[in-house]
Amino acid sequence: MEREIIQTLDGSTTIHIKEWKECYHSKHGAIQEAKHVFIKNGLALLPNKQVSILEIGLGTGLNAFITYLESKDLNQNIDYVGVEAYPISADELVAMNYVSELNALESKAVFDKMHQANWEEKIIVTETFSLTKRKQFFEEIDDVEKFDLIYFDAFGYRVQPELWSTAIFKRMFEALKPNGILVTYAARGVVKRSMIEVGFTVEKLAGPPGKREMFRARKGDF
Repeated sequence: MEREIIQTLDGSTTIHIKEWKECYHSKHGAIQEAKHVFIKNGLALLPNKQVSILEIGLGTGLNAFITYLESKDLNQNIDYVGVEAYPISADELVAMNYVSELNALESKAVFDKMHQANWEEKIIVTETFSLTKRKQFFEEIDDVEKFDLIYFDAFGYRVQPELWSTAIFKRMFEALKPNGILVTYAARGVVKRSMIEVGFTVEKLAGPPGKREMFRARKGDF
């Protein structure tokens, strides 16, 4: 499928898939969306802790990089696993402007190290952040009670409804530790029903810029 680099409304870049009319991040602001959905409503709930994270859809690496930056202020040690079936190209990576837009030039080496890391190999990015990139389809995930937090950032239900099925969310539920949290930009009723069916407790929250609502789910009660 044909892809192009576009600039979102907060100045940060993303990848647009023309055939699907779908973007890797919100066209209203890639960085704003990541910070609101995954940091404010996910990572920030676990300060001063060792946090294991599973990202569903590693994509451009934006969520992983922002997590690294924010974890320093939250005094966290992060063990990060990013799953991606179709990694982006080197040319697409070069076109991403996250380091400059996040005013993180001092951490450019960290961003580069994340993307240069071999797949299927755990690397120590810094003393407080490790990364494992897994080239894997989501339906192949078979972790059991391994993660504190899941960033569910798959392509939207409109274009890939199979990624939002009860079968996939059952795997997410099993991958979380007791009381673990899943956050996603999605807020469709069918997604909520799938989450509840496999055992999640689900709450609806205010969404990021350009989106009214989003979901946070817990393996246990809030």
